[in-house]
Amino acid sequence: MSENVKIKTEAQAKKIDVKKLAFIALMTAITAVLQVLSGVIQFGPFSITLALTPIVVGAALYGWKAGAWLGLVFGAVTLTNAGLFLAINAPGAIAVCLLKGVLAGAAAGLIYKLLEKKNAYVAVIAAAIVCPLVNTGVFILGCLLFFMEAITAWADGGNAFAFIFVGLIGVNFFVEFGVNLVLSPVVFRIIQIGKKVKV
Repeated sequence: MSENVKIKTEAQAKKIDVKKLAFIALMTAITAVLQVLSGVIQFGPFSITLALTPIVVGAALYGWKAGAWLGLVFGAVTLTNAGLFLAINAPGAIAVCLLKGVLAGAAAGLIYKLLEKKNAYVAVIAAAIVCPLVNTGVFILGCLLFFMEAITAWADGGNAFAFIFVGLIGVNFFVEFGVNLVLSPVVFRIIQIGKKVKV
């Protein structure tokens, strides 16, 4: 009897693993496609990042490791649009692009897990807020560490810090932030459906 229970439990674990892998693979593809499309979709002169939404969904459903993986994919695709930064400091550009994605995804997963038991909806909103904040925050730190000389030249005698916030981040961050907040109810619903499918 105990042997049968053990076999059944192992079979269920494998089934869950297959579902998890399939879901993360789907979110990986969606993240990559949305990030590629981000170069085309623009808000005025600025392109916006839509890929943070599937990162939040994956991180909420399968934890910070899934969020970190999806963030890594997001960061890797971001490298395709980082030509100028790559030309200035390739190792710095690679580190910033990959790290900002990984940390944003991991942070979304951790904050969701921390708040989920208290209020799942608040947990989704918090994860949706934290993800673009960490992504942009790491980008700013990367600019300060690796690209300040170039940014000072681009500012052309103006304030380099102001140039980072207005010239490099600009409206982009606020649109990404707003998109994540607006999509929070949809993300919440997707997560609730995903949890039912996981069982």
